[in-house]
Order: sequence, then structure tokens, then C-alpha cells
Amino acid sequence: MRALLGLSTIIDVINEKIGVVCNWLVLLACIVSGGNAMIRYAYDQSSNAWLEVQWYMFAVIVMFGASYTLKRNEHVRVDLFYMTLGRRGQLWIDILGTLFFLLPTCIILAWLSWPFFMQSFNVSEHSSNAGGLLRWPIKLVLPIGFLLVALQGLSELIKRVAFLNGIPVESLEAHYERPTQ
Repeated sequence: MRALLGLSTIIDVINEKIGVVCNWLVLLACIVSGGNAMIRYAYDQSSNAWLEVQWYMFAVIVMFGASYTLKRNEHVRVDLFYMTLGRRGQLWIDILGTLFFLLPTCIILAWLSWPFFMQSFNVSEHSSNAGGLLRWPIKLVLPIGFLLVALQGLSELIKRVAFLNGIPVESLEAHYERPTQ
């Protein structure tokens, strides 16, 4: 179990660093968006490439930020039963949800998005917009993003199983707060 917890730690560190990059990408996307709008209205100049860069950054933020969100236990969940359970019950729901829903879905989506990327890569697909960017790099974000979520799911699974077996897990983010609405 110690070796698996070591693997979990490595996955957590990777996704934590990716989360930091995603946080900075939010700021960068805002700067690019504001700068592009200012230049477009002030100087009547624009480029499709700048618009596409914004879209690409947003896609990276969403796809790569999902694993960071899962690591921090801040993802969306249906809490009808979850909030009524004790800690052990919540951990069991997390384990079952990860095994039967999260991991299979992420693996299938990563598998299915790979040919989508490869087809684009093989033909060196470019945007159809004038001055647009290459498309294959952003299509690679799909399988990588789903793989990162699957890896973080595996990490969370390892931590929860270890905790339920009496092994102290410092990095277990299993605290749940009902959303205020």
C-alpha cells in the first residue's frame, strides 16, 4: 500500500502543478481577451489567431483544471445521499463512483478522442479562419485531459482505500461542505 500511496503522491504533485499553470492561464486569457478587444476597437486591428489563442487557453483551463479540481475535492456532485452519510460512507460512495463511473468514462473518452487528435495531426490541420492556428495541438488536450482526470481518480481511490484500512493519509481531501445556494 505504501508504494501505491507513493504513486498517489506523484500524481497529486503533477496535478497540483498543472492547477497552478491553469490558474495563471485564467489571468493570461483575460489579458489576451482585454488586449485583443482594446486593439480591435481602438485601432480597428484584429487577428483570428488571438481569438483562437483565447479559446485554446480556455480549453486547457477546463480540461487540465478538472484533475486539479478533483484533487481538491471541489468537483460537482449530487449530494442527496452523500450529505446524510458519515465520513466512511462518503468515502465508500467516492470509491464506488470512481470505480464505476469516473475511471471508465475517462478511459473511454481518452480512447475515443485519440483518433480525433491523430487524424488532425496526420493532416496537419489548420483553422479554416484567416490567420488561424494549428488545430491538432488543441485536439491533443482532450485525451491528455481525460487521462489526467483518470490518474487523479486513481490517486483518490488509493487514498480512500488506504484511509479505510486504517492507514493515515495526510493528502486526503475528503472534507465535504454542502454548497450554499
